[in-house]
Amino acid sequence: MTSSTTAVTLSMANKAVFFDRDGTLNVDVHYLHRPEDFEWISGAKEAIKYVNDQGYLAILVTNQSGVARGYYPESDIRLVYDWMNEDLAAIGAHLDALYYCPHHPNGTVAEYTKVCTCRKPGPQLINDACAKYDIDKQQSYFVGDTDTDMQCAANARIRGIRYQGGSLLQAIRSSIR
Repeated sequence: MTSSTTAVTLSMANKAVFFDRDGTLNVDVHYLHRPEDFEWISGAKEAIKYVNDQGYLAILVTNQSGVARGYYPESDIRLVYDWMNEDLAAIGAHLDALYYCPHHPNGTVAEYTKVCTCRKPGPQLINDACAKYDIDKQQSYFVGDTDTDMQCAANARIRGIRYQGGSLLQAIRSSIR
């Protein structure tokens, strides 16, 4: 008699913490697009490391209307993101992905001047990340500092964590276990 076993692979969905950028991870400098103008919020780098260590994907979700307004090119968004990851690497932390909206209905650059579905509070950026990275929304969070961020979390049907100042690490630790 011969016996064979078949290995069954179960897909385990990922969990994620989505972070707004300006006002949540960094001091809000209007239309920030240069690494030299970037200043981390207290505890932000440590909060990202904590999220990494807890097994969550750390995903940046940000509106960047400065592109539509002609203040900086789209490539500057990636430049700042790459710099953030270089700085985070020094403490063993990282952001896993970047999702951003360069559009604005009142822009001056034609290709970016429009009403879109990716601009927060719309959920498209989060939904796109969830589809690409097989993210379970029930196990995930959105951390942001504005009503728009909290509305985005609600629209995406994930839990929102409103950052209201102080140490971002403490805010994350008290909300994510």
